[in-house]
Order: sequence, then C-alpha cells, then structure tokens
Amino acid sequence: MSDQHPNHTPRPLRILVFSASLRKGSLNTRLAKLAVQVIEKNGAQVDYADMSEFDCPSFNQDLDHSDSLPQGAEELNKRLLATDACIISSPEYNGCMPGYLKNSIDWVSRFRPQPFNERHGLLMSASPSMAGGNRGLWSLRIPFEHLGARIFPDMFSLAMAHQAFTPEGTISNATLAKRFEDNIAAFLSLVEAAKNYPCIKKAWVEFLGEKPDPITERVE
Repeated sequence: MSDQHPNHTPRPLRILVFSASLRKGSLNTRLAKLAVQVIEKNGAQVDYADMSEFDCPSFNQDLDHSDSLPQGAEELNKRLLATDACIISSPEYNGCMPGYLKNSIDWVSRFRPQPFNERHGLLMSASPSMAGGNRGLWSLRIPFEHLGARIFPDMFSLAMAHQAFTPEGTISNATLAKRFEDNIAAFLSLVEAAKNYPCIKKAWVEFLGEKPDPITERVE
C-alpha cells in the first residue's frame, strides 16, 4: 500500500528474524523459529537468518572503512534494508547481551545510511533461568534506541525455557503461548501502520486538494 497504486494489493510485510545465539540446539533459536510460524500465520513474510551469518571480527576503528566492512556486517546491513522490521531472540550472558551481538551492531552502525535508524524491532529471549533472559534484553535496547531504532515496548522472555517447549517445538503453557502470539501480532500491526500511514495520510491530504506541509507535520 505504501509504495503501490491504491487499486493494487499491498505488499506483505517482510520481517528479518534471527536468534542471537551461535550455539547448536539453542533455546533462543527454537523461540526464533517459533516466531517464524506466528509471523507467517499473520500473513507476513520472513527472512530467517543465523547469527553466524552476521558474526564479525572484534571492532577496530583502524579497520573501519565504509567501502570495506566485514562480511557479516555487510550481510546484516543488506538484510535489514530488504525488510520492514526485525525480531531478535537473544540469550543473556552474565546479565547482559552477548558480546558478539553488540560487536555486530557496532560494525553495522558504520554504514551510511545507518540502517537501524527508524527500524522497528521486537526483542525476545529464552533462558533456563527464572527471569528468562530479560536483563539481557534491557541492555540490548540501549544501543538500538541510541541508533534510532523503534524497539517495541513489550518484550517477550521465556523463563525455564529448557522445560517450556513441547516435542513439536511449541510453547507448552497455553497462556504463555497465547501471550507470545499476541505480542508478535501486535508488533506486526504497529509495523504495518507505520509503513502505510504516511502514504495514506499524504493521499488523503492531496485528495482534499491540499499539499503536505513539513512544518506542521513536524509539530503534529
């Protein structure tokens, strides 16, 4: 709707989903793959990735050349620009985000235009702990929001995750499963609105014979 004629079918949302874990058998990878199912159930498309595709050598400003950044950073930048939003399921290491995830964020922030700015994101975590990795998500919000990302207020953390999944890979607790699906659906609705509202507003104003005014739009 945002980039097509009003009579055409709007392009479905495209969401980048990845687990910020490098470990085989990761609980966060299981949660990320479950998110893929919920996203597709809600009519959006998914670009699923592995954290290994975005892994980078330690950030070194001596190696910071915009024309030659690490391959992992190039890949994450490309995938972000090709999608409408991202969902990350991240483990918690010592009460914080994984160092390699922050490292990749630092590298990708060097691209121009900077791809995190105004990018919508949903953060999730899964952990055997009672807190579900939630502390790591609070630390992860900091660099993303500093870079202008629009991180969804309602994060999802799955506690006691080693016991929380059914053999089929779903969340066994019905209440938690519904909360998980509702959270993703609400996030997708926000992304859809953010994507389409500027176009609808512009079309409506011009239909009334007016021209959008950047000054008043900024105030509104």
